Amino acid sequence: MSDRLKPGDQAPGFTLPDQSGHDVSLSSLRGRRVLVYFYPKADTPGCTAQACALRDALPSVGTTAVLGVSPDPPKRQAAFDTKYSLGFPLLSDTDHAVAEAYGVWVQKSMYGRTYMGIERSAFLVGEDGKLEDVWYKVAPKATAENLLKVLAG
Repeated sequence: MSDRLKPGDQAPGFTLPDQSGHDVSLSSLRGRRVLVYFYPKADTPGCTAQACALRDALPSVGTTAVLGVSPDPPKRQAAFDTKYSLGFPLLSDTDHAVAEAYGVWVQKSMYGRTYMGIERSAFLVGEDGKLEDVWYKVAPKATAENLLKVLAG
């Protein structure tokens, strides 16, 4: 796809509600690295593995912020956070506008049915707001592994 983001591109800005209903803006984190990762649906096996691997990696990421984004409403995000003690913002992109800006709202198919949904992906935003690294179609547990590898230098 030609509309895919790549390292060096400006990260699309956004403001979305988190699991507590508070607005979180990417611009408010300028000056820090931020991992923005997209997942299809809270509390499903792959998304749980991904979120828990990131939760477990938090002590090793220093000041890097972690933001999870899915189309789930804040109430569902809150239940997911509480169930697994994730400890980082889970953002609600119910109209999938942010997913579209990052090129991860894509046509998918399962059991012969096609539908639109999130392609599990992650983006490391640098302190200057530009993308340092991009991982499309990332495996659930690879999200944390990729982040730790980049941060280790």
